[in-house]
Amino acid sequence: MAAKRDYYEVLGVSRDATEAELKKQYRKIALKCHPDKNPGDKQAEEQFKEASEAYGVLCDPEKRRIYDQFGHAGLEGGGGRGAGFEDIFSSFGDIFEDFFGFGSGRRASRGARRGDDLRYDLTIDFMEAAFGKDTEIEIEKLETCSVCSGSGCKDGTHPETCRQCGGSGQVTRSQGFFMVKTTCSVCRGTGQSISDPCPRCRGNGKEMAQKTVSLKIPAGVDNGSRLRLTGEGEPGEYGAPPGDLYVFINVKPHKFFQRHNNDVVCVMEISFVQAALGDSIPVPTLTGETTLEIPKGTQYGDTFRFAGEGIPSLRNKKRGDQIVQVEVKTPEKINKRQEELLTEFAKLESHKLGNKLKSLFNRNAN
Repeated sequence: MAAKRDYYEVLGVSRDATEAELKKQYRKIALKCHPDKNPGDKQAEEQFKEASEAYGVLCDPEKRRIYDQFGHAGLEGGGGRGAGFEDIFSSFGDIFEDFFGFGSGRRASRGARRGDDLRYDLTIDFMEAAFGKDTEIEIEKLETCSVCSGSGCKDGTHPETCRQCGGSGQVTRSQGFFMVKTTCSVCRGTGQSISDPCPRCRGNGKEMAQKTVSLKIPAGVDNGSRLRLTGEGEPGEYGAPPGDLYVFINVKPHKFFQRHNNDVVCVMEISFVQAALGDSIPVPTLTGETTLEIPKGTQYGDTFRFAGEGIPSLRNKKRGDQIVQVEVKTPEKINKRQEELLTEFAKLESHKLGNKLKSLFNRNAN
């Protein structure tokens, strides 16, 4: 019989390796050499067994102490085989369940499971998003059955022990060269079966119901904002807490304002006369109306800012600004007198332009 390899050598770690390092290395070997990943590969199977045995010893402080002092001989007759596969899988149940689709059987299949979360999409107006709103929404969700109070049984009856799993909630099946436990498909891990189900919920213990939920929309929400209502999801199992309700916000566009972060932007049209001579014009804001002073010589696209007239921040409630962009509007129709004045104005502009060009040419000639 071939001599056993050193356990530290099997796992590829130093003799002073920590528990975390042992776990990490064992996981690496186990996932690589597992028989289900290598069907028919005897060498991989032996490596998996060898690594499991090594880890079973080194992860146990007392066995490791004996092994470090006396080697394999110290473990003969007292656990030299290392950890059994059930022990190994109890340590890595979550790893192997995710990777191979089954667990160790030691994980609690009948543990209380938190209720599912729900989603609700809510569309609100621009102003409601800016200033917030208290409202109510109607949702449809599962609730504890009002007839059987969640037991799933007809009045006067009780659940029975599941015949498939004997009440354990699990069944054992062969997986390669060892046995694993899986959740019972008949009772779904509850260990109980219902022969006389509740006529209202048909044994589920839950029923679909309409519920009105109060919702406080804070000022400053935007498209994609998510509000969480704790405990307004579906009920949990076996007394576990319910899930949560997540409300996703969609904000309708405004016909005048546009939002940029916490600032609001609007466009105001002015005439070329107002742009040239200046003027005072009324401008709508989120809270009412204010006056914008247009300075002489304003150009197309110039912007003006009203501090603190924007949207409140969700973090500190500080409001952004309102930005007003002006667009100079050219008249499409003018009367005769306006045409005469503009013609005269054009001549004056041409005269100014001519003088500028003469001055420029004279400078270049010199």
